[in-house]
Amino acid sequence: MSGGVEWALHCCVVLTAAAGPVPAARLAELHDVSGSYLAKQLQSLARAGLIHSVQGHAGGYALTRDPANITVLDVVAAVDGAAPAFTCTEIRQRGPLATPAEACAIPCPVHRAMIAADEAWRAALRDVTIADLAAGVTSDYGPGTFDGIRRWLG
Repeated sequence: MSGGVEWALHCCVVLTAAAGPVPAARLAELHDVSGSYLAKQLQSLARAGLIHSVQGHAGGYALTRDPANITVLDVVAAVDGAAPAFTCTEIRQRGPLATPAEACAIPCPVHRAMIAADEAWRAALRDVTIADLAAGVTSDYGPGTFDGIRRWLG
């Protein structure tokens, strides 16, 4: 998973507290990250329909829907893509003791284990929403945390 996923998730959490659209530069400054790299993550989120940009002097980014309806998996897929983490290359069909293709009608144990792990990982990420993450921030750092973020964002 790329570092962009972490940045995108933090931005989504911050956007739950924002009173209006937040400029990408302001989000980058808040997190002390590269503005150009963060802009790519925000564009990925926008292409996926999770955030939208507002043009103009008071422009920036805002969530497109309620944070309870955006999952961590949605953000991961937007930034890193939806492809499975594991791609089977049928290594068992290579080498001096290669298994013939016709004998490989079912996935091997390695493939099955990796697919099961990927499915469990996706299910876990699907069960956590941006609202859940925001609630965790409030729980960890206190109920005034988002008030402070709102004031800083201006």
